[in-house]
Amino acid sequence: MSSEPPRRRHSPAVYRRRRIVLIVGLLAVIALVWLLIAQPWRAAVTGSTPAPTTSRTSAPVSELPVPGSTTPAADGTGADAAADAPEATPTAQQTPTATPCVAKDVTVEPITDSETYGSGQNPQLSIQLTNNGDEDCSINVGTSSQVFTIKSGDDVWWRSTDCQTEPSDMVVLLAAGQSVSSAAPLAWDRTRSSVDSCGSTDRQVAPGGGASYNLSVEIGGIRSTQAAQLLLY
Repeated sequence: MSSEPPRRRHSPAVYRRRRIVLIVGLLAVIALVWLLIAQPWRAAVTGSTPAPTTSRTSAPVSELPVPGSTTPAADGTGADAAADAPEATPTAQQTPTATPCVAKDVTVEPITDSETYGSGQNPQLSIQLTNNGDEDCSINVGTSSQVFTIKSGDDVWWRSTDCQTEPSDMVVLLAAGQSVSSAAPLAWDRTRSSVDSCGSTDRQVAPGGGASYNLSVEIGGIRSTQAAQLLLY
């Protein structure tokens, strides 16, 4: 006769709990597999990311857009010209198929309306862009890619991007041999600029008396190799 005590059978409640745990675990595995396959978060991220506000055109550009500035010319000439200039964002057309412009094939030049300026006269600044290559190329000529810099020696007096308003992209086709300039000049009010003084009315005024300053420009990531000199009186 066996001396081992009889095994105690589990109650039905124990088996029910075990089945519930097994079912829950199985459902969790199924849900994990579905998430890995469907990846619903990718659609949410894509839908919440705004599209770039880049304008593209397949037609050769005829004029360069004018950067918005909080320091218009005192006589209003530069501000009025910029207001009358074509919009910086044209109707979007076919994306250019040409290769991007490179510095060795493109010349960027700073342009001023004069070499000397009397008291109260504000320099009017422009960019001239020329494709010296044998093939068409595409380049961003939007206001976001334009930089006007005025220096006195190594001292930076004014930079157009310090107080620029509403910069935008504008990718265009620059035909081989084509040369284009700013639609309207950008005025320098003869003061020192900084990102912290855009709303100030008492910014430091550049000395005159024949003081020499140099204008350099950049557009589409390509800088001018030479500066334009101007004298203030």
